[in-house]
Amino acid sequence: MKQKHTYLLILLLALFSFSSQAQNIHCEVSVHNFFLKDEGRNRLVPIVIYENENTTDTVTKSPVAIINHGYGVTNTAYSYIANHLVKKGFVVIGIQHDLPGDPPMATSGDLFKLRKPVWEEGVKNMLFTLESLKKFGNNWNFEKLLIIGHSNGGDMAMLMASEHPEMIWKVISLDNRRMPIPRVKQPQILSFRSIDMPADPGVLPTDKEQKDLGIQIISLKNTKHNDMWDGGTKEQKQEIISYIDFFCLQAKTH
Repeated sequence: MKQKHTYLLILLLALFSFSSQAQNIHCEVSVHNFFLKDEGRNRLVPIVIYENENTTDTVTKSPVAIINHGYGVTNTAYSYIANHLVKKGFVVIGIQHDLPGDPPMATSGDLFKLRKPVWEEGVKNMLFTLESLKKFGNNWNFEKLLIIGHSNGGDMAMLMASEHPEMIWKVISLDNRRMPIPRVKQPQILSFRSIDMPADPGVLPTDKEQKDLGIQIISLKNTKHNDMWDGGTKEQKQEIISYIDFFCLQAKTH
């Protein structure tokens, strides 16, 4: 119990420090929608970019975050996270993975096997988007990425972390349920868990693996799986944001 109280105290102090620093940043979030075309796959990759319209610092590179949406919603459905991260100094990219005309995602059978090709396409979308945006020469830091994903997008994020760990600094899953969380120290991993939809066996690390590898598993006591997007309550979203703040304290790199 003493250890738990100490952790909460550190969390509160860290969040106060982080919030105090953020108050000094004059931020007006601008939102831009683009269509990228992956000629190799003959596929459109719609993206939305959130950034600080008032940035005047041309020396410090903004860290980059990618948000991967859950199945059936859009790449703008997590604006509460995107807008908050921009205020902390990030540039945020939301990728639209589901397109009209795509076959429906499997809902029965071996879901890991049947859905993995969808996650693989999601990883390709992320890699293509990053490579495309690097060509524009923006003052963004692509060297250390924050990857976020909800549900099916969380499975994409975990596959990305498994296959390209050298590209990612931190990864956050909002209740991914099928793709096992990689048992690694790097990238650092945070996973939120809902009260109503458990992960498949083997997806979550054991208590010992969490301790040994520094993987953080946060059980949200008042949040369901489908509450983790913009449609959640103010209290649900604020709880998620608070943990993201603590997890990303050191994420702004120069």
